[in-house]
Amino acid sequence: MKIFLRTFLLAALPALVAAQVAAQGSHADSGNLPAEAAEIRALANEARAQAGVGRLEWDQALAAAALQHCLRMAAEGPIAHRYGGEPDLSARAAQAGAHFSVIEENVAVGPSADTIHEEWMQSPGHRANLLSPDVDRVGVAVVAARGVLYAVADYSRAVEQLSDEQVEARVAALVRVSGVTVLGDPRLARAACAADEGMPRAAGGPMPRFIMRWQDADLTRLPQALADHLATGRYRQAAVGSCPAQISEGSFTAYRVAVILY
Repeated sequence: MKIFLRTFLLAALPALVAAQVAAQGSHADSGNLPAEAAEIRALANEARAQAGVGRLEWDQALAAAALQHCLRMAAEGPIAHRYGGEPDLSARAAQAGAHFSVIEENVAVGPSADTIHEEWMQSPGHRANLLSPDVDRVGVAVVAARGVLYAVADYSRAVEQLSDEQVEARVAALVRVSGVTVLGDPRLARAACAADEGMPRAAGGPMPRFIMRWQDADLTRLPQALADHLATGRYRQAAVGSCPAQISEGSFTAYRVAVILY
C-alpha cells in the first residue's frame, strides 16, 4: 500500500493586471500584508462553507513557505510556481516545518484581496484547489509591489507527527480488532520494517507466517492485504514495528510500518 500523495501545481492566473504591473514601475511598495492574507483565507472559508466542505485552519509553516515564494514573485515580476534555483512547493513547505500528505498552491497578482479571490473562484483549476475536500490547512502571503498585490496560498492536508511508539500503538489497536494478540516486544518487527524484504525470525521464537510492510500518512486503517489475512482467523499473534519512512516523492510526511503475523 503506497502513501496517497498528490500535488496540484496549476499554471498561474492569466496576466490579470499585466499592463498595470508594467506601468507601475519596479519599486517594492511594502512587505507582507497580514490583513490581506487573513481576508483571502476568510473568503476561502466562506466559499468552502457554501460548497459544504470543511474549514481551512491556519498553518504558520505553510504561511512562512508562502511568504518566501511570494517575496520571490514580487522580486521577479512575472508570477510562477517555481523560479530558477528555488525548491519545489513540497520542499519549500517541508523546509518551513509543514507536515502533509497532500499539498496544492494558488498564485496570483491583482489589485486587491477580494479580486484575487474572485479570480481564483472563476478559474476551474484554482477553484478546485481552494474548494478541495482533501485539504484542511492553509497558509497565505500577500506582498505589495509595483502598485499591485502578489498573493500565494498554500493548501495542505496536515499529518500528525508521531513517535515510533505512537505509530505502533495505533496500528496495534487496529490489529487487535481481529482478535489477534499483539506482542509487547516490537524489536523484531522494527528490524523487519527497516528491511526491504525477508521474513525475520527471532532465535528460538515461532516462525512468522506472514509479513506486511507499508508506508502511509493515514493510520486509521490497515492495508487491504493485511486486513484480508487477519480476517481468515488463521493467526493468533502479531508483532508491530515502525521505522523511518523511505520517502521518494518530494518531502511528504509518511509512516513506515511492519506487521508480522504468527
